[in-house]
Amino acid sequence: MDLVRRVSAMAEIARQARVRGRRIGLVPTLGALHDGHLALVGAVRERTDLVVVSIFVNPTQFGPEEDFAAYPRNLARDTDLCIAAGVDCVFAPPADDLYPQGPPTWVEVEGPSARLEGASRPGHFRGVTTVVLKLLHVVRPHVAAFGQKDAQQAWIARRMIHDLLLDVEVVVTPTLRDTDGLALSSRNAYLSVTERVAACAIPRALDAAREARTSPEATAESVVAAARAVLGAEGTLRVDYVELVDAGSFERATSLDGERLLLVAVWSGRTRLLDNVTL
Repeated sequence: MDLVRRVSAMAEIARQARVRGRRIGLVPTLGALHDGHLALVGAVRERTDLVVVSIFVNPTQFGPEEDFAAYPRNLARDTDLCIAAGVDCVFAPPADDLYPQGPPTWVEVEGPSARLEGASRPGHFRGVTTVVLKLLHVVRPHVAAFGQKDAQQAWIARRMIHDLLLDVEVVVTPTLRDTDGLALSSRNAYLSVTERVAACAIPRALDAAREARTSPEATAESVVAAARAVLGAEGTLRVDYVELVDAGSFERATSLDGERLLLVAVWSGRTRLLDNVTL
């Protein structure tokens, strides 16, 4: 496996791979890898000949009061996991290589980028789409993989790729969960034992919404209320949002007709956690 630290070196590897007719796959990450990331690697490996995992804690997607400085970084551990998973190349550039003169040019998907995560974290998705486009230009993948846990991020990345006419297949893999039901996330490492126990109300809330959906009298409001009730019963949690959206448009859904996503964002202690379920 190659560990590549420079944009120019990664671009040359990608150029040579394409000249040789090899299909390239990209898994963009912030590092702190877990089994959810490795599932993305597996999905990409099935579809491509050269698997690239980018590891870059992107400063432009963190707000001034967020955890950029504290975000877990362990490149040695991450590269070991990538080797074991059959990754061909880890691309881990320094910030001044991806942003050589700061970030004066932004890429932004209007509309859903301003809602939910975008409302709670202003500028977040502008940072995400900007760095993803940079990575796509450098790595030149045929396939890029994102996780369903960050459903809004995956939707926005897919929309950007579609709108900018990029020839990249987007693969979204199902959320993986720990034995207690909590969705795998790098930020789970922040949780104390007590906070983790409280956070397990999140998957229970999604289960309650799924159950509520089966009622003949179910409405969009009753499904959201069922999830909120479970979260509210866990008194230490702080709910940011619980919202039902149309899976195709990511607009707020007022009915249960068609495919729907119930999205939640919850604070357990000082850790903000995301999850969702398809209804």
